[in-house]
Amino acid sequence: MGVGTSTFVIRWINFLTMLLAVTVIIFGIWMSTHQDGCRKSLTLPVLGLGAVIFVVSIIGFFGALKNSSILLWIYLIMLCFILVGILVFTVLAFIVTNNGSGHSVVGLRYKEYQLQDYHSWFLKQLNDTEKWKRLKSCLVKSEDCNNLSKKYKTLKQYKLAKLSPIEAGCCRPPSECGYPAVNASYYDLSFHPVSSNHDCKLYKNSRAIKCYNCDSCKAGVAQYMKIEWRVVAIFNIVLFLVLSMIYFVGCCARRNAAQSQSRSRSRSKA
Repeated sequence: MGVGTSTFVIRWINFLTMLLAVTVIIFGIWMSTHQDGCRKSLTLPVLGLGAVIFVVSIIGFFGALKNSSILLWIYLIMLCFILVGILVFTVLAFIVTNNGSGHSVVGLRYKEYQLQDYHSWFLKQLNDTEKWKRLKSCLVKSEDCNNLSKKYKTLKQYKLAKLSPIEAGCCRPPSECGYPAVNASYYDLSFHPVSSNHDCKLYKNSRAIKCYNCDSCKAGVAQYMKIEWRVVAIFNIVLFLVLSMIYFVGCCARRNAAQSQSRSRSRSKA
């Protein structure tokens, strides 16, 4: 790849990623001023990501702009660390999300989930009392369970619904409990549960309680996290391939910059 081509490509790619970084940082600042505690917990990771992208991009941009071999070396080293980090995270994400799947229930269009089916990492995170307390407060604020009665006006609609993992695990008691549904958000708890499942005793019709303390709710969250992590892992594969191509172009730009500086020194000596 020619001297002009490689430096031109690196320069403009990093200019665009600088603009992206500024957007991410602005979004992070917006999140920090948001009153929702659930969003606030993501502020530092978002700001950190924006800062890393900005620093790497500005080094790459000025390295290509000034045709500086040293700056491009630093840029390539940082990019290499990012590539390794993406690769490690992606492999771990596929390992952690390999376990766990829903169980079909006769008469229902959605599946139910059991916590013990999932990877030990998920179990450790979800069984941590303090972490689950914070996560549970976010689930209550989300109003997902309370909105079921608005989405499904009749009991027939509710029984034919295809609930999400969180709705299936946190908003209703497990089917094995045998509680009859009165509507989408209320169950008749006067019936004695036909199962010894501890979740049957934990479920309440109260908006603030529901089945948020149940293992079935934690399993629903684990399934949701599994789906999200798989999406992120697939995105990371695409990102890894794109960054690898940028890394290759950066290597060409650094080599060309080094050759250009070497020729400049030779002329000055002559």
